[in-house]
Amino acid sequence: MDSVEIVGYFAMTFLVLSFIPKQIVRIRVINLIGCLFFVAYGIMLQAWPVAISNGFVAIIQIYHLIKMRMERTRV
Repeated sequence: MDSVEIVGYFAMTFLVLSFIPKQIVRIRVINLIGCLFFVAYGIMLQAWPVAISNGFVAIIQIYHLIKMRMERTRV
């Protein structure tokens, strides 16, 4: 098993694990980690649709995490 496969398996694992928690913050953090692994995986394979789409999802997750944190600190 080479390093590209290992990164792919990590990406897949984090993506699947992101469906388990009930707390939205945990879901978003785990999914963000999975997306970042998929970005790396896509770049390593030069599979640009995989890298780009997961890059956008990662940006969306970061946006929502920041927004949630700001709302929590405002209260």
